[in-house]
Amino acid sequence: MSQYAGVLRSWKRPSVLPGFGLTLGYALFYLGIIVLLPLAALIVRPAELGIAGFFEAVTTPRVLAALRVSFGTAAIAALINGLFGLSIAWVLVRYDFPGKRLIDAFVDLPFALPTAVAGIALTTLYAPNGWIGALLVPLGIKVAFTPLGIVIALIFIGLPFVVRTVQPVLQDFEPELEEASASLGATRLQVFAFVILPSILPALLTGIALAFARAVGEYGSVIFIAGNMPMKSEIAPLLIVSKLEQFDYAGAAAIAVVMLGISFIMLLVLNMIQRWARRHEDKAR
Repeated sequence: MSQYAGVLRSWKRPSVLPGFGLTLGYALFYLGIIVLLPLAALIVRPAELGIAGFFEAVTTPRVLAALRVSFGTAAIAALINGLFGLSIAWVLVRYDFPGKRLIDAFVDLPFALPTAVAGIALTTLYAPNGWIGALLVPLGIKVAFTPLGIVIALIFIGLPFVVRTVQPVLQDFEPELEEASASLGATRLQVFAFVILPSILPALLTGIALAFARAVGEYGSVIFIAGNMPMKSEIAPLLIVSKLEQFDYAGAAAIAVVMLGISFIMLLVLNMIQRWARRHEDKAR
């Protein structure tokens, strides 16, 4: 009864917005129009292929190779962003140095920069005759027009998600916990591993998940540096665009449905890991 009474009291609380029913109706209507309706259309469109046609469309060697490139490079880039994004957030929070505000502003540059411009800039730098690519060619390292170039592009567009997710958590972290651990004889590595990391782990995993989700569907910054060679450096979004240009709408939707399903499963797993990390943190407290 107390739970029901609490719900009733929450409905009667004064608010600057309209009542619960009207606000909920607007929210569900907006969510349905913007998110659910397009997803429903995406899922329904491949139905015209039939079950056999659907599996035939998404299991061709070219489609499977494109999916491996998209998800493989996105996962690698997200993990790298998790490591270096944490390092950048740590430096921005814990240290004061000349040019700190400028570097902090540069972190948001991939948000503001058009992805096509980023792709052209990265290709110019890492092409065999580019400033950085020319230095790597004598070492036998080719970046542009390879999966390695895709990873670099995805690192560029995904880094801000990790930094901006971890940064406020580090700012709110209580330094007294570190001092107490150090006073008890813990080393710096032990303080970080057993005191700081458990507190920021949920935010770090959230940033990695956001960077991964952003990278999977990236198109503009990748097509220039990838080379788009089938079975080698062709990404799934480009294959979808190619099928749309051929008016194969059902085939394009079938690939998109597979990408949507895999992304949903991976994000669900990451969400479960985040919940486990939060429970572990609460027990530790």
